[in-house]
Amino acid sequence: MANLPLLFKTRRTPPIAVAVEKPVSESSYLGFSTDRTSGSFATSKLRKRYWTILVGMIVLCALFAFGLLAWKNPMPVGSPGFWLIAERRAVAIVVMAIVAVAQAIATVTFQTVTNNRIVTPSIMGFEALYMVIQTGVVFFFGVAGLVAFSGTSQFILQVLLMMALSMALYGWLLTGRFANIQVMLLVGIIIGGGLGSLSAFMRRLLSPSEFDVLTARMFGSVNNAKTEYLPLAIGLVAIATVAICVRAKTLNVVALGPALAQNLGIHHRHASIYFLCMVSILISVSTALVGPMTFLGFLVATLAYQLAETYDHRAVLPMSIAAGFLVLTSAYFIMNHIFYAQGVVSIIIELVGGSVFLFVLLRKGRL
Repeated sequence: MANLPLLFKTRRTPPIAVAVEKPVSESSYLGFSTDRTSGSFATSKLRKRYWTILVGMIVLCALFAFGLLAWKNPMPVGSPGFWLIAERRAVAIVVMAIVAVAQAIATVTFQTVTNNRIVTPSIMGFEALYMVIQTGVVFFFGVAGLVAFSGTSQFILQVLLMMALSMALYGWLLTGRFANIQVMLLVGIIIGGGLGSLSAFMRRLLSPSEFDVLTARMFGSVNNAKTEYLPLAIGLVAIATVAICVRAKTLNVVALGPALAQNLGIHHRHASIYFLCMVSILISVSTALVGPMTFLGFLVATLAYQLAETYDHRAVLPMSIAAGFLVLTSAYFIMNHIFYAQGVVSIIIELVGGSVFLFVLLRKGRL
């Protein structure tokens, strides 16, 4: 037994060199990338991509706007005649900017509040009411009545009527015990369809000459805008845009739904009515200014979501404005100076926007 401990002797091994590694951060240990942030973008790469795209779109907007001002201007550059023509063209660019801001901000906000990316504010019957007003004037007072029905008072009347319709729907269907946004959308579709049928019925009873004059008002065009409308339109759009943008963080919370918004201290219903009222101002001004632009907002909002790569409205809203202005200026520049078909710009925009709508509607996967 004296030799028993020798059985348990171990051989001496040379010391093993242990490599000293850098301390592992908690984020890397948990499997997350170390360049992730808690801001609007998941990574710094996405942030750089966003700013690169936004700056590039702003540069393109400036180039197309300058092209609309100076391209094929018959007067020498810098002459009084050149600036006179450029000034007249600048009115159209200002109108495009107003429409781009109104349609972009309104559509993104409306889709967020309704939690649906395939609807637009036009679903509430704004454009159908606009058509009824224009058709009704021709039907009861003739072409002379339509010519007389112009000016700032006519513009204000149309804006007030469209806002009154939307406010009535919001007050009726979003307040009370059984308030429901989906019911509001369905009622808006029904009212819009009814107004559209009424407008179509009156158009069938018009004479061919009256119908031809009215048709020009049925398509959205910057030529429908008058210079005297611009101060009021700019003021209303600026107020509504600022009112939405300063509460972009609240809009982010509203996008989470009623339950989570309530837990985070936001009254979802009150916030929804607030944003929808601002949307009604924007769409009413845009429609009364240039006419119906059904799918422009949808096209712009879809581009903004794809290019921004974030759900933060502080980033999505500026991207949507840039996309809207770029779509309008590029479309008018190409159709005016390349294809010489200025009158079909709104038709092309509606065609492209409708095609994108169908693509998104039928597409499987993430929007």
